[in-house]
Amino acid sequence: MNLGLIGVGRHGTRYAQHLLGPDSPGRLVAICRRDATQGQAFAKESSLRFHQDYQSLIKDPEVDAIIVVAPPSLTLPIAIAAIQNRKPLLIEKPLAVSGSDARQIVEHASHAKVPIMTAHTLRYDSTIAKLKEWALDIGEWQELSLTARLERRPHTSEDIKAWNNRGALLEIGIHLLDLTRFLTGEEIGEVQCETNQPTLQIPEGHAWGKLTTESGRPCHFDVSRLSDSRMTQIEIIGQTGNIYANWSASTITRYHKNNTPEELQLSPRPTIPLVINDFIQALRTGTAMPITAEDGLRAVEIAEACYQSAALKHTVTVQV
Repeated sequence: MNLGLIGVGRHGTRYAQHLLGPDSPGRLVAICRRDATQGQAFAKESSLRFHQDYQSLIKDPEVDAIIVVAPPSLTLPIAIAAIQNRKPLLIEKPLAVSGSDARQIVEHASHAKVPIMTAHTLRYDSTIAKLKEWALDIGEWQELSLTARLERRPHTSEDIKAWNNRGALLEIGIHLLDLTRFLTGEEIGEVQCETNQPTLQIPEGHAWGKLTTESGRPCHFDVSRLSDSRMTQIEIIGQTGNIYANWSASTITRYHKNNTPEELQLSPRPTIPLVINDFIQALRTGTAMPITAEDGLRAVEIAEACYQSAALKHTVTVQV
C-alpha cells in the first residue's frame, strides 16, 4: 500500500523514519512539507516525491492512503480534501483544534464512507497495556488519576496560531483525556477544569481538573509544561488494590491488601509502527479502525469542555 505523509516536522519525521524502515507494512512514496527547502532535501535523500501543498499530494494517483501529522488547525481542510478524493486517513492526535472541526471531519467521513483512524499512540504503550490488564484484578475502581509533566518547549508565533492559542491541555492532555475513556470504558459526562493561562493570547502551560464518567466515577488529571524534567503517572484505586504506572519510565507497581508490592520494569516499545500497522491492516481487511475518528472526536470534545469550564469557572457538561 502506497502512503503519502502530510507534515514532516519534528513528529512527522518519526513517522517517516518508521515508514522508510525495512519492517514498514506500507511504502512511503510522497511527502508534503510547508518548508520547501527542507521538504525537498528530505524527499531527495529518501527517493520520495515532494509536494509543496497538501492538495497536490492528496491528488497524487500513486498515493493510496494518507497519514497526517500537521498542526490541528489544518486537519479539517486536509481531511475534507482527502475524503473528497476518497483517500483513507490516519490523523495524528488531536483529531482537530476544536470540537466543531472534529465533528465536521467525522460527519464528512461517515457520509462518504471513507475510513479514518485517530493516532492516539499512547494506547499502544507497553506500560498502558499492562496497566489495563492488571486493572482487572483490583476490584471495582474507586478513582483514576493521570499526570503528565513534560519539558518546557518554546512556542513560536506560528506554533501558537497553528494550535489556535491552545497549549498543554490540547497538545499533551489529549492523551490523558483519551486514556480516561480507554481505561474506564465509559464516556465522560462532566468536567471541571482550571488552567494557568494568563491571557487568551498565551497558551496554557498547566491544566488540571476532574472528569466524571457517566456512572459517576471521578477521574483526575494534571498536565503541564513548566519544568525541564519529565514525569508521567497513572494511579488506579480499586476496592482490593492500587496500581501505579509510569509510562515514561516503563514501570508499574500493583499493591494488594497485606501483600508485597508487585513491581515490573517493562521494555518500552515504539508505538508509531504499531499504529501504522493497525491502520494498514484495517484497510486491507476492510475491518473497523481500532481507534476511530469518533474516538478522536470524543477526546477533542472533552478538551473543549475543559476549556469552557476553565473560562466559566464552573462544571461543564460534555456535549456528545
